[in-house]
Amino acid sequence: MAPRHRHRRTTAVTALAAVALVVPVTVGCGAVEKALDCAQLAVDISNDVDNLQDALTGAGVDPQEADKVLDALGKDIDTMDDRTDNADVDKAVDDLQKAVDNVQKAVDNVQKSVDSGDRPDLTPVRDAAGELTKVCTP
Repeated sequence: MAPRHRHRRTTAVTALAAVALVVPVTVGCGAVEKALDCAQLAVDISNDVDNLQDALTGAGVDPQEADKVLDALGKDIDTMDDRTDNADVDKAVDDLQKAVDNVQKAVDNVQKSVDSGDRPDLTPVRDAAGELTKVCTP
């Protein structure tokens, strides 16, 4: 699994670097700050998703760690939502929030039935985070 995490982080960091290099040439200062904020928050969210996956895989589901990561992810999503007025980013944030809400429900269900062995499906969260990274990259 580690190579997959590295790939997502590398992709997010590459997107942030691309924004830093391209945006100053194409837009004014206020837009540069917004684009960099968007890209940085996308990287933070990507890291949160990696941490969430770590909490939900391996030797077993760690619901307490998953709750901590979900809280951090929720704060990053709220920050992103507060700082953007871009329709594509807003849609990606909404999709990500819905996916995270579903994972939270699944984690809560795992906590209720410890012996179930169920693991929340993170595919929608990863997909939504990837879309957010894409829309934050010019």
